[in-house]
Amino acid sequence: VAVLLPFLCCLGPAAAGKLLVIPMEGSHWLSMKEVLAELSKRGHEMVVIAPDSKMLIDSSRMYELKTYPVPFKKEEMEELLHSFSTDCFSEEPFLMRFFNTWNHFRKSSDMFQASCSSLLYNKEMMKYIEESKFDAVFTDPLTPCGQIIALHFSIPTVFFLRGVPCAIDIRAAQSPDPPSYVPRMFSLNTDHMTFPQRVKNFLISLSEFFTCSIVFSSFESLASDFLQKPITLPQLLSHGSIWLKRLDFVFEYPTPVMPNMIFIGGINCGQKKPLSQ
Repeated sequence: VAVLLPFLCCLGPAAAGKLLVIPMEGSHWLSMKEVLAELSKRGHEMVVIAPDSKMLIDSSRMYELKTYPVPFKKEEMEELLHSFSTDCFSEEPFLMRFFNTWNHFRKSSDMFQASCSSLLYNKEMMKYIEESKFDAVFTDPLTPCGQIIALHFSIPTVFFLRGVPCAIDIRAAQSPDPPSYVPRMFSLNTDHMTFPQRVKNFLISLSEFFTCSIVFSSFESLASDFLQKPITLPQLLSHGSIWLKRLDFVFEYPTPVMPNMIFIGGINCGQKKPLSQ
């Protein structure tokens, strides 16, 4: 006890950190903003970096907002997100839904890649990030720009996500993801599949490898050029420290997870007014 007391006297309370926030536009931001509000209450200093064509990302007393120019207008982003929401509620046949969604992801990937490139090669912004000495990067890996910056400056990353297409997030975290048991996107299968359904699930998982390699190839090329080494998207995201997943097994089929994956599905449930009689 006599030896430990001097060391205990040297311990202080946990200090607040400095957080670099690189968010995803649209509804993703609305959930992330709830986390930032809580972090602000706990004394953390936060800087949000967003394109100047932002839609929902706004200024706030909770954080400092910095913007950078991008080669597209706000209206183009709004039109893209509107078309995606329309496809989500489509009742068209499987192949039609699959190709429509693939086409949408390809278009959105090109736009987000252009935005990311504008940030990475903005010398003034990169110099600011380097000199600010951030403790961590808080980002949505659906667009891996935040992770590219984190890896470039050797900053730990906290991911905030619902999921990444083609289960790239699962592969990046090295979680088991057997197609015989885990239903694939658009399959409409449950976790109790017949043999034909398992075959269909397996074929979808094979197609994901080719479609997503095309959709995300622009990001992989950008990351490889900027980091000056060849790197794939799963390899890039594998450096994430913590995965905050907006999921809950009440609504999702149970799947294997890794110890650094934390489920925060309840954050999507906003406080609404009670229904009238």
